[in-house]
Amino acid sequence: MKATIDIPDDLYRRVEAEAALRGLTIREVTTTLYQRWLRSGRGEVEPQPPATESLRFLFEAADEAIGRAPSGPTALEHLEADRNRLEPR
Repeated sequence: MKATIDIPDDLYRRVEAEAALRGLTIREVTTTLYQRWLRSGRGEVEPQPPATESLRFLFEAADEAIGRAPSGPTALEHLEADRNRLEPR
């Protein structure tokens, strides 16, 4: 079912950006939130994953991002090359 809702532009932009960072669509985010809201009204508690599982997910995502990053100068090399930039020559 399609529905039209009126929400503040700023809120939508923030949700859209966060969803993109997490690899989700607005539809997936909205559906998940509606499902949680319905369960919370019945007193159901949604099980939370252990903290170690969340951390593992974050570290795996970081490793994947590093693996996909193009090769080039390191951050330290950038800093060393640019460290005198603000000093008069």
